[in-house]
Amino acid sequence: MSGNIELLNTTLAATRAADRAALIAYLPAGFPTVDGGIEAVKAVIAGGADIVEIGLPHSDPVLDGPVIQTADDIALRGGVRIADVMRTVREAHEATGVPILVMTYWNPIDRYGVERFTVELAEAGGAGCILPDLPVQESALWREHADKHGLATVFVVAPSSQDARLATITAAGSGFVYAASLMGVTGTRASVGAQAQDLVGRTRATTDLPVCVGLGVSNATQAAEVAGFADGVIVGSAFVKAMLDAPDEAAGLAAVRSLAGELAEGVRKR
Repeated sequence: MSGNIELLNTTLAATRAADRAALIAYLPAGFPTVDGGIEAVKAVIAGGADIVEIGLPHSDPVLDGPVIQTADDIALRGGVRIADVMRTVREAHEATGVPILVMTYWNPIDRYGVERFTVELAEAGGAGCILPDLPVQESALWREHADKHGLATVFVVAPSSQDARLATITAAGSGFVYAASLMGVTGTRASVGAQAQDLVGRTRATTDLPVCVGLGVSNATQAAEVAGFADGVIVGSAFVKAMLDAPDEAAGLAAVRSLAGELAEGVRKR
């Protein structure tokens, strides 16, 4: 069975044709529970998210700040497994038809087995993976299996990436390029910063892939700002914080759906 890279490509092409950026939401699998995490994904899509990233909880999430670390810890203590990540992808995609990616560090895939992981993700209807800590020069095995099973390989670029390095990364990637808006870990910020716009411009000079910006976006104003120069706006910590701050799961689902609605309006006001 083939994965859904083409659905990802057509979704991003459609938002570009509509003269707006895509809203890409991130939520970890297994948070607050496996079932609750699936419902949270459905809620952000109902609110207006175009694409969703499912985080594979990890005990050492080096790119993630305290909010996502807290959610990962809850998921891991709840016993979440890769099978639960695949179930989250499958049920969310079947219920919504939206492209769903997995965002994961390399170690869990390496231990699980690249072939096994890509086969299962494709069978679940996944669109691909975002791999923040997999060096491009060590990615050939992953890309071989991802290509075979119709999955996108999304690499992360940062403001520190030199132009030659950007060209190497974008040449190896597919789906879109994840541009980290600043140096540091995930989390909400008062300002996204000018570094992000410069990085998008330098990245676009190397590729025709859509360039989507993450790290720091938490409200409609910031979403509109980033949507003015990027193909997609990625929001994670703000959704997770809304769930963490809610008094119960029902309130959390309502909060993330509402936030998705505000952000969806933001990307349309660029």
